[in-house]
Amino acid sequence: MKKLDPTLIVRQFNECINNKDLFGLTKLMTDDHTFIDRDGTETKTKKVMTQNWGKFFAMFPDYKNTFTRIESSQDMVTIIGYAFWSKGRPHDHVIWTAKISNDLIKEWRIYEDTKQTRHILNLI
Repeated sequence: MKKLDPTLIVRQFNECINNKDLFGLTKLMTDDHTFIDRDGTETKTKKVMTQNWGKFFAMFPDYKNTFTRIESSQDMVTIIGYAFWSKGRPHDHVIWTAKISNDLIKEWRIYEDTKQTRHILNLI
């Protein structure tokens, strides 16, 4: 079976985030999915993250991600862009990484967009 382009999977995942499509997000996560926030806190399993995404969408109904750069190396995708939280709040410039396994998101991680982070991720 031919594998999908990892950047396509990440774009689909982000489209689900932007559309608050909980069902779509759930379909794109591995059962052992891990979410890592910018502080390094890990949240594990698809079941828990499905619940967390639902709570997140309720708390931040205007939230949207915009990707300005996306690249992949094998099953690792690195994205630069920004998040929009709500009107009147500045854009939140971030870097995301995604690990892909069997055409699903195994790990979704968020970093602050800093020179140090770009250096660590080889984005400079």
